[in-house]
Amino acid sequence: MDLNSIRQEIDQIDQELVALLEKRMVCVGQIVEYKEQKGLPVLDQGREREVLEKVDSLVMDEQYRTTIQAQFQDMMKHSRTYQEEVRARD
Repeated sequence: MDLNSIRQEIDQIDQELVALLEKRMVCVGQIVEYKEQKGLPVLDQGREREVLEKVDSLVMDEQYRTTIQAQFQDMMKHSRTYQEEVRARD
């Protein structure tokens, strides 16, 4: 495989990831509404711990575990930031 072929494959994966991340953000928007209605805080440490444990169990190749965990932690951090921004607008 040459570099261009690998990059094309990454581009395809990125396209799929963006679609999935947008789908995830739609759900996050629904969570914002629910938490606002119920008076719940943005941060749910128990839920974040559950997500990270689940991710840990899904990683098949040990060499990627730390990086994938960090990516999910970062994604959840950005999700919290988005939730806080939405709440601040309301």
